[in-house]
Amino acid sequence: MNTKLTLRIDDELVAEAKTQAERRGKSVSQMFGEFVSSLGADRRKEALPPVTNSLLGILKGRRVSEADYKNHLRKKYS
Repeated sequence: MNTKLTLRIDDELVAEAKTQAERRGKSVSQMFGEFVSSLGADRRKEALPPVTNSLLGILKGRRVSEADYKNHLRKKYS
């Protein structure tokens, strides 16, 4: 169900929102809805596909340098 919401914001902000929405090929309502949805960390995690969700935090506390990544690619594609 869609419900109408009225917001009172600065005219310049409204113009910027419309410009960004047009640039992204979305409506201001869609952008606002996506923004509000992104605010909840729990919701974001639930919205991810299961494989992506399982990879969250896998590199936490580890440092991966550019050299490490290049070595990985050399091994993978040689």
